[in-house]
Amino acid sequence: MKDWWKNSVVYQIYPRSFKDSNGDGFGDLRGIIEKLPYLQNLGIDVLWLSPVFDSPQDDNGYDISDYRKIYAGFGSNEDMDELIRKAHEHGIKIVLDLVVNHTSDEHAWFVESRKSKDNDYSDYYIWKDPKADGSEPNNWGSSFCGSAWEYDEERGQYYLHFYSKKQPDLNWENEKVRQEIYDLMKFWMDKGADGWRMDVIASISKDQSFPDYPKTDDRKYYTGKYHSNGPRLHEFIHEMNREVLSKYDCMTVGEAPGSTPEVARLFTDPEREELNMIFTFEHMNIDRIPGSVNRKWALKPFDLRELKRVMTEWQNKLYNKGWNALYFENHDQPRVISRWGNDTTYREECAKAYATVLHGMQGTPYIYQGEEIGMTNVHFPLNEYEDIEVRNAYQDLVIKNKTITEDDFRKAVWNKSRDNARVPMQWDDSENAGFTTGKPWFRISDRYQEINVKKALEKNDSVFYYYKDLIRLRHEEELLTEGDYQLLLPEDEKVFAYLRTSEKEQWIVVANLSEDTVSTEDLAEYVSDKEDIKIANYKDRTGIKENLRPYEAFMMRIR
Repeated sequence: MKDWWKNSVVYQIYPRSFKDSNGDGFGDLRGIIEKLPYLQNLGIDVLWLSPVFDSPQDDNGYDISDYRKIYAGFGSNEDMDELIRKAHEHGIKIVLDLVVNHTSDEHAWFVESRKSKDNDYSDYYIWKDPKADGSEPNNWGSSFCGSAWEYDEERGQYYLHFYSKKQPDLNWENEKVRQEIYDLMKFWMDKGADGWRMDVIASISKDQSFPDYPKTDDRKYYTGKYHSNGPRLHEFIHEMNREVLSKYDCMTVGEAPGSTPEVARLFTDPEREELNMIFTFEHMNIDRIPGSVNRKWALKPFDLRELKRVMTEWQNKLYNKGWNALYFENHDQPRVISRWGNDTTYREECAKAYATVLHGMQGTPYIYQGEEIGMTNVHFPLNEYEDIEVRNAYQDLVIKNKTITEDDFRKAVWNKSRDNARVPMQWDDSENAGFTTGKPWFRISDRYQEINVKKALEKNDSVFYYYKDLIRLRHEEELLTEGDYQLLLPEDEKVFAYLRTSEKEQWIVVANLSEDTVSTEDLAEYVSDKEDIKIANYKDRTGIKENLRPYEAFMMRIR
């Protein structure tokens, strides 16, 4: 089947936090191999691994120094070969993380590039002269705070970095750079890799005039439209497809911040021969105050109506024109039940409800490690967070500019920090949650004795088994892959409900995403005499008439 990714379910692994096999406190490839039977039991089709290539680990592996070598903390190239082989034996495909907007500043290309303005690698990166006063070439900011430009004494110029200063951006205008990237992709695909998740791929093309952002407030540096969807973006992706992707039966998903559904169609329309799907961020930004100097740390109350509006727009605008990547959690996002739900009284019900909403839609669902057992956010002291994004924002926003109080910043970190997803996986209730026999690289969640895989596997109505049933439905029910989508009750502040319809049948998907009991009276008109419950998180649900209990959710065939 050429479009096998359409009815696949993807499981994302953050390798350093998944399973440690040798007691050094750091997750590794052999730990993943050890857990393949668990993943097969869950029923997933594809494993996406966050970056596993050699790296100084300034940004947890998203700063790559050698694309053809596995980072020693994770194991060896031979371990990677074995993982690909054994995953395939378990019926699981492997998707790797392609980080090619930037490299590490310790990559051999950059080491050479900074030496002079006229060597073979001098224009592998984006270098600019200082302004007359010695300042940065423009007012572009880094996504990790501060300027996107760093002055290099050795070369006497600034280089561009959209993220850490140790992550210089590659110059995709240089044909040699693009060829290097295509070669490294072929290297891994020839070894059996089944596709790529492409990190911040929408940023690879830059406006070559490098214009300043208009000054709208007293900020020195800005991020925005010049940071993504540059003028040659789709030309580059199409070239990549022609040179590499079209030659393999593979799956591709691009990380494309700033994309609208219209832009997504440019990436994903099959006739354009670019990518299979992209990650949207629009639904992930509904709880931040737009335009705030405090960026993602400026919290806004969750509004279900806004979530429904955004997700519905993507469902409808990509229908028959592209393909959706469905997610609530990943290595860059907190746990959804802590962020928008209830992770205490109704933790399991809430986890199942959000999963029901997501897995009922058209697209390829992504499950992030631990999501399938209902893992939650953590509340650590600020000095215990590892993430460079948190550390830089604290220095910039709390200490230097004083635009947010330490207390408000802490609350925002507890709610939104990437580290919420990066605490080690909770396998059992033994010391260090069964993740390692040594000292873990990052603190274990305080709730591991309550929330872990061992406990989930012993309980027949656990979050794990609910996810397993959802995955089975994705495999068995063509309607979930092919049917169209219609939102119901768009203005309801508590209920997320929609129809999925094919020529043969119609389903209703309903989730009460609140702690209240809610009437189903407004939904009854959509249901005829036929009520066939396909999945429900309260087992005694038989039809539409009874009120919805807190975080109750179900899928039901209605014709």
